[in-house]
Amino acid sequence: MNTNLWIPTLVILVLVSTISCIKDTDFEQASDITARPVVELNLIHFEVDAGEFYDESTNTSRLTLSDTTEIRFLDDSGLQESLLRAEFLFEFTNAIPRTFDVTFQFLSEATDTTYTTQTFVEAGTVGVPLVTTYEEVVEGAEILELTSANRVVVNVTIPEANAELEGALRLKSKTTYFLEITERE
Repeated sequence: MNTNLWIPTLVILVLVSTISCIKDTDFEQASDITARPVVELNLIHFEVDAGEFYDESTNTSRLTLSDTTEIRFLDDSGLQESLLRAEFLFEFTNAIPRTFDVTFQFLSEATDTTYTTQTFVEAGTVGVPLVTTYEEVVEGAEILELTSANRVVVNVTIPEANAELEGALRLKSKTTYFLEITERE
């Protein structure tokens, strides 16, 4: 290529690309950007041995066991404004030959109940544990109730228990948060 033509061609290309990039750019559109992240977190995990439902020292059944988990991130004002939907997935593995009534009670810092959900877990056996899954979707007006909580209490209730009861009940759960984050002025 001739050096006399190469330099003017390069200058013209740089000039055209600079003008075309700046000419149609609307910097006001930057405030219209919306991010929609999806966040998955582990929520509650526990294993309850069948013997925990019976107090051998008093020979009496303990029909309800409770577990409390702090969830302080839900009471964040930024999250409250951005949260569109929350999906909870609970998976129970039951090797106890009893059904269970399980209640999830979301509590505020003042211990007010802000949201509640409930499920039943089918009976299994030590040899053949039964897996029960439960999904709860929270959206719309219920989101505010959910985000007012800073802890969740799980109450596991068994219809009857005795000293010979064997097996274990396991719970593992996760929550998926669907957010919409927009620039705020």
